[in-house]
Amino acid sequence: MKNYAPNSPQAIARILCMFMMGDGVMDPRELDSFERLSLFSLLNLERKQFLTIFHDYCNDISDEAEPDGSIHLIDRARADLLLDEVSDPQKRLLTCAIALDLCKADDTISEPEMALLQYMMAKWHITLDTLEEEFIRQ
Repeated sequence: MKNYAPNSPQAIARILCMFMMGDGVMDPRELDSFERLSLFSLLNLERKQFLTIFHDYCNDISDEAEPDGSIHLIDRARADLLLDEVSDPQKRLLTCAIALDLCKADDTISEPEMALLQYMMAKWHITLDTLEEEFIRQ
């Protein structure tokens, strides 16, 4: 798996890619969310840069395929590796908020997305109340 600097826009983007592919389908509405919510500028990435990170992520997980060709889209070891690359509390909050928006972009939160979201929030000690306090009440 490609290495990115800790707390970098690329490290955050790769976590978001994990969410986008978590249910096995990258819904175009998820990418539309980036445009609609100005997430590319918020992350300090251009669309093309994000798409390169997404492509690299997809290649990385396909390289991890089992001998029978099966791919584990949600893998705890991979999730831990990616989540550990973001340690800054504010960047963790931002990543959680964006991930939640991405999960809702296709009007349904799949079981894998929900499991990954719950795992990330528990690992980072972030609650929905924390997200609300940080982003909604401002």
